Amino acid sequence: MGPRPLSPYPRPPLNVYLCGMIGSGKTAIGERLAASLGRGFYDLDREMDRELGYSFHRFVQEQGWLAFRELEYDICKRFAGMTGIVAALGGGTPRYAWNRDVLRGTGVTVLLEADQATLADRVRQADRPRVNPGASLEEDLARIWSTAGHLYRQASDVVYRTDAGKDIDAEVRDVLALVAARGVTRPER
Repeated sequence: MGPRPLSPYPRPPLNVYLCGMIGSGKTAIGERLAASLGRGFYDLDREMDRELGYSFHRFVQEQGWLAFRELEYDICKRFAGMTGIVAALGGGTPRYAWNRDVLRGTGVTVLLEADQATLADRVRQADRPRVNPGASLEEDLARIWSTAGHLYRQASDVVYRTDAGKDIDAEVRDVLALVAARGVTRPER
């Protein structure tokens, strides 16, 4: 039996998902990457704030992490149903199997990594809810990575370091080359 013929239907454009810990550069790189690719950009945190009508930080304080994770999953399902987008996932999104499962096969996931000190420096001013209450920012980041770093890697197709001293334009070019090698192109007009 010979090879099967190619499908006569064009494959929808793959999404690009950027994941990583808080401060890894998902939003900054994602916005510019989307512009370079001529695609729409979505940020999970912003989508959550828009849907709630107030800060997701307040939502976590009032409703807790479980309600937050349920809303996060709903947004991931929406992203998975779209085509040809660039989406910055939440800092903890890849830690949950249901998010990894719903996004799998709908795009290329890029893990943006940086060392813990760099992440802490980048987000020191942000008043973000701690995953580990009572922990310092550095302790929180270290605990998350030590227990879940393998899940971020499991969720990702490629890894890119954002702490190598490159400017944002160089980082965007590098990530663009990585996703292009995985079949991500500019949508046809």
